[in-house]
Amino acid sequence: MPVQARAPSPQPPILLRETVGPIAVLTLNRPAARNSLSEAMIASLHAELNEIGDDKAVRGVVIAANGPAFSAGHDMKELTARRADPDRGRAFFAEMMTACSAMMQAIVHLPKPVVAAVQGIATAAGCQLVASCDLAIASDAASFATPGVDIGLFCSTPMVALSRNVPRKQAMEMLLTGEPIPAARAREIGLINRVVAAGTERDAALALAEQVALKSAYTVKLGKEAFYRQAEMSLAEAYRYAAEVMTENMMARDAEEGIGAFIEKRTPTWRGE
Repeated sequence: MPVQARAPSPQPPILLRETVGPIAVLTLNRPAARNSLSEAMIASLHAELNEIGDDKAVRGVVIAANGPAFSAGHDMKELTARRADPDRGRAFFAEMMTACSAMMQAIVHLPKPVVAAVQGIATAAGCQLVASCDLAIASDAASFATPGVDIGLFCSTPMVALSRNVPRKQAMEMLLTGEPIPAARAREIGLINRVVAAGTERDAALALAEQVALKSAYTVKLGKEAFYRQAEMSLAEAYRYAAEVMTENMMARDAEEGIGAFIEKRTPTWRGE
């Protein structure tokens, strides 16, 4: 009697999503590949972010990861496989870098806070992912690096997010040496917000996201957008723009409610407008 071949086991999803109260938790789930940002992972993250942006029930996002590494950056095996293309991979490399950059910008443009929960190494584009989040909590076992220079590939796209988070000299040291820095040092230079005991980083990130979720969704959306926009302006331009934002904010129902609640010493009831 012929032996029937077993059907291949279904592969687990590379990105998991769960809901914890008002927070969406996105978990990178390629532990065997150190959660490298493959073409599929980048596309999955971007799609989830787009969906979350339109979901009024979601008030914040936590990006976490399964396994010992948060993310080792781009999938070098996937990239190297395209060296056999007629153009030696140029078109695919350009497509991948553009897609990854768009996904990182989607985090910045999301009208809700995004918190990274880093349990292990975050290197190259993995470090870029942490730097692109609005807030970041790291385990005391975590470390961060932009080690592309060690393999002849300068971390140019991670550099964009990194240099907008930490002072220039510290960013250049990470980029030029490729040396990893521990979580405590990452906090000192402003790459992350807090260092917590290993194993508690996800709960700490959730608590931080939930703290922000208690605020007016309209005000958080307005403020997050204004923060990133003014950061690219001159001082005078930034003040002109911020004054316009403050004026618009004062006209919002939530500002009227919040100020009234403050004066009357009561808890505000937000309407998200």
